Amino acid sequence: MPDNPSLFSASANDLGDVVTVFTDGACSGNPGPGGWGWAVSPDGSPSGAGSEANTTNQRMELAAVLEALRALTPEYSAVHVVSDSTYVVNCFRDGWWKKWKRNGWKNSKREPVANVDLWEPLIELVTTNEISFEWVKGHSGNPMNDFVDELAVAAAQQVE
Repeated sequence: MPDNPSLFSASANDLGDVVTVFTDGACSGNPGPGGWGWAVSPDGSPSGAGSEANTTNQRMELAAVLEALRALTPEYSAVHVVSDSTYVVNCFRDGWWKKWKRNGWKNSKREPVANVDLWEPLIELVTTNEISFEWVKGHSGNPMNDFVDELAVAAAQQVE
């Protein structure tokens, strides 16, 4: 398992029981067989992974975060999510989801927002828990990011 210190700057004394989780999605073709994975830093445990037969990379990125939060929020008072998905991180950093909801789940082009079935429960978890997000460059040698990428790719290969 990877050995990487937590990237969250606040101490447990500041926020209570804090956990850092890395997430990733993968897709063979877009659409195609896909997988998602998550793992808690610094040692990769606990972790989770899953797959869908016909999906997209963005959907798998979302599924990774959603499933990680579903698993971790009952136990931890704060979760710091580290993802290489600008789609996910920027949505929360820039508040895209607030505009989408206000506009009846339409994007700036007045088209339906993709993956609403994942966005809605994810937004619920983010807004009712202490969740923070951080972007990390993918495939850049970060041991935890590489590990969750391996989990996601392996899960996608299970359905190919």
